[in-house]
Amino acid sequence: MDEEARGRRGKVYFIGAGPGAVDLVTVRGRRLIDAADCIIYAGSLVNKDLFTGCTAPLHDSSGLNLDEVIELMAAATEKGGLVARVHTGDPALYGAIGEQMARLDELNIVYEIVPGVSSAFAAAAALGVEFTLPEVTQSVIFTRRSGRTAVPPAESLTGLAAHGATMVIFLSVGMIDAVVAELLEGGYDPDTPAAVVMKASWPEQRQIRGTLRTIATQVGEAGITRTALICVGKAFAEKMTAAPSRLYARDFSHGYRSGE
Repeated sequence: MDEEARGRRGKVYFIGAGPGAVDLVTVRGRRLIDAADCIIYAGSLVNKDLFTGCTAPLHDSSGLNLDEVIELMAAATEKGGLVARVHTGDPALYGAIGEQMARLDELNIVYEIVPGVSSAFAAAAALGVEFTLPEVTQSVIFTRRSGRTAVPPAESLTGLAAHGATMVIFLSVGMIDAVVAELLEGGYDPDTPAAVVMKASWPEQRQIRGTLRTIATQVGEAGITRTALICVGKAFAEKMTAAPSRLYARDFSHGYRSGE
């Protein structure tokens, strides 16, 4: 496609809607959603209240296949329209945007990604924790248990558990008994702190704290089966004592401050 023809076409924006609360979308994302000529959103997870006041047609992609999504994008951009393709959280995490971008490349349709706030960070905020603590943990693993979507064998929960890092497990709360069994097999101690946060930042947010010894039973009793994150590691202890950060230590020098 020549540049003149490309210039007459519209553009697709993959927008991270944030974890659920309508005021946790970025300013850029909000502006693009409001300006959109076509909105395609992941209706099973994105809070529809985000689109209150929008005049563009709304298309819930939860009932569409990939071909149908691309057809909507192509039709809107062919007329010079702005398409807001709205994904939950940040589209880089379990957003399935790669296959959409590949198809847009084939059609010479221009697109851009607008990052969002992941539900992982909303869960950390709800629990009042840092994922990384000095001399306790400095690594975070985002993962999921193998289900209908396979996980590479090298990334099994059992294998990842050997690191003892902070772990945030997506899309797996419905299999929490198996999750816990694999984490214990991989090396986590049964008394490792664990938490589950359902619908982080939504009005109906719920959170449960326990240990790997108790969390599966707690989740079962609470009836939580979906839209929840499993958080595992020492960072999730309710009363965590960690070494102070060197960043603000009185005797620590860096490019902006001289230590005593």
